Amino acid sequence: MISTLPYRLGVGLVIINDQSKIFTGCRLDSSKAWQMPQGGIDDKEIPLEAAYREMLEETGIEKSKVVLIKQSKNWYRYDLPKEIQSKFWGGRFRGQSQKWFLFQFNGIDADINIETKDQEFSDWKWSKKSDMLESIVPFKKSLYKSVLTDFGLHFPN
Repeated sequence: MISTLPYRLGVGLVIINDQSKIFTGCRLDSSKAWQMPQGGIDDKEIPLEAAYREMLEETGIEKSKVVLIKQSKNWYRYDLPKEIQSKFWGGRFRGQSQKWFLFQFNGIDADINIETKDQEFSDWKWSKKSDMLESIVPFKKSLYKSVLTDFGLHFPN
């Protein structure tokens, strides 16, 4: 029973540029799956450390190129759809429970390099909030809306 499986602990990153556009990456394993950077928390790692590590691993952005603006008060959860649940994390988790962080990117686009050792994205772009929400896989859309509402003061309509 999938519903009895635990959630994997993770972090999510909202990285905005000076125009309040959001870093969005297209998953390497699917040409239609766009998302913000996110990933698991390693043993004995605190969420903020995991956020900086995931940022570097997925985007090539170094800690010195961002400023932490805010972290979510809540942990947000999502369940993987049943048809893909067994393909992630060895089928051991039903989804993720994530702490989210909002970062201001102060570098230049050349500081971003998605061709990292364990590459996760095939492409990336800066997206307006509404465009990003339109391109997100459906099972993460409500979580993303909640996170952006939590960070809402930082996003013009």
